[in-house]
Amino acid sequence: MKSTHASQKSRAIRFLWLLEVVIIVIAVLGSAWLRFLNDQQTHLEFIEDAPARALLVAVCLTGAMAAFGLYQVHMRHSRMDFFLRFLMSFVLGGIALVVLYYLVPQAYIGRGVLALSLLISAAGIVAVRMLSVSLFRTDVLKQRILVLGAGNNADLINSRMRRKADRRSFLVVGFVPVAGQPVVVRDELLVKPPGTLADLVEELQIDELVIAPDERRGGLPMEDMLQCVQHGVNVIDLSTFFEREAGMVQLNIVDPSWLVFSGGFDYSTPRRLSKRFFDLLAAGALLVLAWPLMLLTALAVWAESGGPILYSQIRVGERGNHFKLTKFRSMRTDAEKGGVAVWASKDDDRTTRVGRFIRKTRLDELPQLFAVLRGDMSFVGPRPERPQFVDMLNDEVRYYRVRHCVKPGLTGWAQLRYPYGASVKDAEEKLKFDLFYVKNHGLVFDMMILLQTVEVVLFGRGAR
Repeated sequence: MKSTHASQKSRAIRFLWLLEVVIIVIAVLGSAWLRFLNDQQTHLEFIEDAPARALLVAVCLTGAMAAFGLYQVHMRHSRMDFFLRFLMSFVLGGIALVVLYYLVPQAYIGRGVLALSLLISAAGIVAVRMLSVSLFRTDVLKQRILVLGAGNNADLINSRMRRKADRRSFLVVGFVPVAGQPVVVRDELLVKPPGTLADLVEELQIDELVIAPDERRGGLPMEDMLQCVQHGVNVIDLSTFFEREAGMVQLNIVDPSWLVFSGGFDYSTPRRLSKRFFDLLAAGALLVLAWPLMLLTALAVWAESGGPILYSQIRVGERGNHFKLTKFRSMRTDAEKGGVAVWASKDDDRTTRVGRFIRKTRLDELPQLFAVLRGDMSFVGPRPERPQFVDMLNDEVRYYRVRHCVKPGLTGWAQLRYPYGASVKDAEEKLKFDLFYVKNHGLVFDMMILLQTVEVVLFGRGAR
């Protein structure tokens, strides 16, 4: 049986990380050799623990790259976006190394060696990334996909995953119409098997069969699908395909049985303990680092418009329980006259001058760290909404209640993948990513989201 495409992509990312760690280690060792070429005594002293020092540099740099989303399966970058992220990651990694050398002088490798290492590492990693992009652009290395179905559901692949960036890892060979069901997919994309479906899969050298009919009852060739599985072809449904390739749960094709039987939703005791430990560690560390900024923010809010400095609202938490969320006040004190809840909008005229800045930089959200420490929130999870909006969205958006089976978060997968939402349609789009997180959350995923939040804060994406 072939391994699933998801595990192949994860292995490819791990291999890329390992390769770049090796590049950085070689760059440090090579830089030291060049720097101390005429000073054999210093070189001998350096070489004793050089591998450990080089590995430390590699961990800092690749960790910074992870913080800017350069090891994320579901992130898509333009060339300019990649170079900007790459540049910022090396700046962040360099700063982290300088701080580390100040705290642990024994790890210091010298300014000349560090500068040369960064230069050689950057050149090597850019070369590897460009080569990997060129290789994966070729159809030979892509997963060959055949879609069973040619109706509205199947056509979602064409409408929601039409860009080249969406299809970097797979090639849709064609769509097979299901007898008795309408055909929406364009004629040039259709494939009609001369014999059985299993014969067509073998003839076209298909790696994976995606099941995407508009109606499942009585219309699927189960014997052919079983034969495909026996021949090593991976067979998945459309919901699983979207979850894996796009990092979302496509709401209009998901039924309750898929949510029940597709796996995920890990709420075991070990997972709860690991998540709570992660929350306490992350919130505590950020609070220690951010308290001077919190003090300055409080002074700025008070200097511009007086009190109150903090603003509290009731939000909906885990299992629908209500809790009090506190933020630095960023709007006028009369922002919601009569107590009527209003969504924030772009360039909202209720926002103060200081408020616009602290919302853009997310400084207004720092008091929520105390809610994380109390246990009302988690560091990573769906953003908490107000009860008035939740009541409305529960009625209008399918599966909206499911997002409340975990604690709300200070940051989350939806915040990385979708801009700020201020309408029912936005809430529905964000829910696709929230449900993906709810199904697939884990310690490693939480750490990846936390690292990538650094990039969101630095570039101010999604704030209003």
